[in-house]
Amino acid sequence: MNGDRPEGTNGRHKSGDATNGRHKSGDATNGRHKSGDATNGRHKSGDASNGRHKSVDGEDGEQQEVMGPLVRRRSSLAHAKCMFHNDLELDHRPTAKDKLVGRMADSYRDLLTSLGEDVNRDGLLKTPERAAKALLYFTKGYDQTIQEVLNEAVFNEEHDEMVIVKEIEMFSMCEHHLVPFMGKVSVAYLPRGLVLGLSKVARIVEIYSRRLQVQERLTKQIAHALIEAINPSGVAVTIEATHMCMVMRGVQKINAKTVTSCMLGVFRDDPKTREEYLALMR
Repeated sequence: MNGDRPEGTNGRHKSGDATNGRHKSGDATNGRHKSGDATNGRHKSGDASNGRHKSVDGEDGEQQEVMGPLVRRRSSLAHAKCMFHNDLELDHRPTAKDKLVGRMADSYRDLLTSLGEDVNRDGLLKTPERAAKALLYFTKGYDQTIQEVLNEAVFNEEHDEMVIVKEIEMFSMCEHHLVPFMGKVSVAYLPRGLVLGLSKVARIVEIYSRRLQVQERLTKQIAHALIEAINPSGVAVTIEATHMCMVMRGVQKINAKTVTSCMLGVFRDDPKTREEYLALMR
């Protein structure tokens, strides 16, 4: 997946006599990586200039960048087509789950056989592997953390008015029937000296929705994650979703929607703040 690259293939790293063709021990070619003094105060192979960043050798001998509690492989971009870590803005951390594909595929073959299907016919030959990989993707949120997805996108800003990110598309899996539920999430918070990069709100939604879920718990988890991330004065989260377990089976009500909300801090304690949020959501 992340094999050696020829010298100068991406114009960003020159190896000199480097063993992996990605790093240079002398002057950095783009001013971003250098084994001596860091050119911008952000990267340094010796002691980190700000106590947060430094380069170390990983267990496999590959250089890694230590950022507080995070470790980023410098070969992350080699995983552009990685099925399990296809978001280039996140660190690539190979997970043991990708080794489960074979065993999960065998389970899917047993299920198909139990249905009376012929798993050797053309249309189903690769279905067990596809289904296993799809389920791992649907539940990829188990492998991500708040600290990982924030990626330092927390900014000091003297803004104390309401911030709302509305109608974030959401897909999740009902833990009771293993069928999807989908809808839209709206998130609001009142900053207290810190604001969050707007895309990170959507990424927090992804962390918790890409798991086996119930909508009520999902709503609370998103709200508490915002509190953990930036400690605002208050957070409000609203989810409106359609559940396939009510559409495809059981009562089969195709137009039914479920709405859940979670109010924390001033959104719970101050009626005027809550009313302002609800008015802006209409």
